[in-house]
Amino acid sequence: MPAPVPDLDEDLDGATVLEVRLDARQPRLDKALSEALPDVSRARLQALIAAGAVTLDGRIVSSGSRSAEPGIYRVLMPAPVAADPLPEDLPLTVLFEDEHLIVVDKPAGMATHPAPGSETGTLVNALLHHCGDSLSGIGGVARPGIVHRLDKGTSGVMVAAKHDRAHQGLTALFAAHDIERTYIALTRGTLTPERGRIESRLGRSTHDRKKMAVLKTGGREAVTDYVVERTFGHPAKAGGAPLAARVACTLHTGRTHQIRVHMASKGAPLLGDPVYGSGPPAQSVRDAIAASGLDRQALHAAVLGFVHPVSGQALRFRTEPPADMQGLQDRLEAL
Repeated sequence: MPAPVPDLDEDLDGATVLEVRLDARQPRLDKALSEALPDVSRARLQALIAAGAVTLDGRIVSSGSRSAEPGIYRVLMPAPVAADPLPEDLPLTVLFEDEHLIVVDKPAGMATHPAPGSETGTLVNALLHHCGDSLSGIGGVARPGIVHRLDKGTSGVMVAAKHDRAHQGLTALFAAHDIERTYIALTRGTLTPERGRIESRLGRSTHDRKKMAVLKTGGREAVTDYVVERTFGHPAKAGGAPLAARVACTLHTGRTHQIRVHMASKGAPLLGDPVYGSGPPAQSVRDAIAASGLDRQALHAAVLGFVHPVSGQALRFRTEPPADMQGLQDRLEAL
């Protein structure tokens, strides 16, 4: 008699059984099942196999790396368990939503994920409340599938998946850098030339492990294209150099603090950046920052474009910087 499927360390209320027939031997079981079940990630299937939730003709299979024998496979899919973060009814600007994903304009001051010091009030908390039952579970957990993040102090467009298949698709797009991402930054001074590409290795600073830095060796490749859209402050008032600039930065990679580090490395750190500011701007710029109420780095994720991972539709979203950045820009234009 075949061994019964053991109890899993998950709530099996509402569990479903997915059935797959394989007619020929294949090199790896986890790969064969993931191809037959495109809505379930390969990593999720590996976890289910390890938990004893996959059977072949009624017998438990124990390894996803072994070859897949012909036969009828049954995959016990437990109902998604609740995520640790709790849903919170927080204001959320939704730019696009369907049964597969959601695109939002994240406000500055909202962390993406719960973390020590920011356990509540995050984008994850807001999405759990907003999406509710439309989340089918990422990795078996009822949570939004966030594949990229914005710093707490950065505003702008973000996308999150509602189920494994969409999550896999978005992850593949980001991994292949097949995403359009353009940010608007307000910087101290400007960059020369006015258009260019910054290529470097980014990693943890050897002097301060809480900071990222441009490294000569190690780290990971980071590529940012930039265009100086306008400059502020009459050159005659600043020894020939503009006091500030508005710069459009397009990411080709998505490293932690990439734009903030790259701009600072070129002598034009973001205004208001508490970590990479490297020296105060001119007094008139400091006055403009204070009057605008900006209390963060002046960085906004303005454009996000990608191909919908399920429908194949080309999507592109653009939002303008929020009131604090726009107010600062207005005051800089008056310098």
